[in-house]
Amino acid sequence: MMFMEKVLAAKHWQIFLMVFVLPFLCNIFFPSGNPFLVFKLAPLLIILFAGGYGLWIWAISIGLQKRVPSEVTLKVKKFKVFFIIPMVYMFFFSFIFAFPQHLDSTFENSPFLILQSMAIILPLHLFSMFCMFYTLYFASKTFKTVELQRQVTFSDFAGEFFLFWFFPVGVWVIQPKINKMIGDNNQPLV
Repeated sequence: MMFMEKVLAAKHWQIFLMVFVLPFLCNIFFPSGNPFLVFKLAPLLIILFAGGYGLWIWAISIGLQKRVPSEVTLKVKKFKVFFIIPMVYMFFFSFIFAFPQHLDSTFENSPFLILQSMAIILPLHLFSMFCMFYTLYFASKTFKTVELQRQVTFSDFAGEFFLFWFFPVGVWVIQPKINKMIGDNNQPLV
């Protein structure tokens, strides 16, 4: 849990480097002249970005729970389930697209398999998107609950929700406030 405290205590520019700049630099410095290589590297970049971003969302949502007032109850178990679903979905499909050799022969033999696959993939994708929005909702609600030290409604944390959603801008606003929150009180976070 000490790692989560380090993520919460990190400066906004460190979080930005970890989540946004590292995948961006990997994209720039890996040779991109070969389209097949770019296609193989895309899952790695997705995993780097999603992993860093997910780590930040997890650290805020779980790490700040000790600071939530005792009279406020947040559904942490629901958050954990909804957090894991898109991560597993993303890693699974990143792995499939990183090694597409087995897909060519499978879809050649059965063109209707593509339609059948889409009937499964589309609902999973939409549910995964719903789960991601819920995790942003939960992180922004947790953040604002700790900041205001009371029960909050969506109108109280709508701005933070959009800041979490548009991460490259939001991290510069949210993370300094988190640093101030954890700096104000020496109580351990986790």
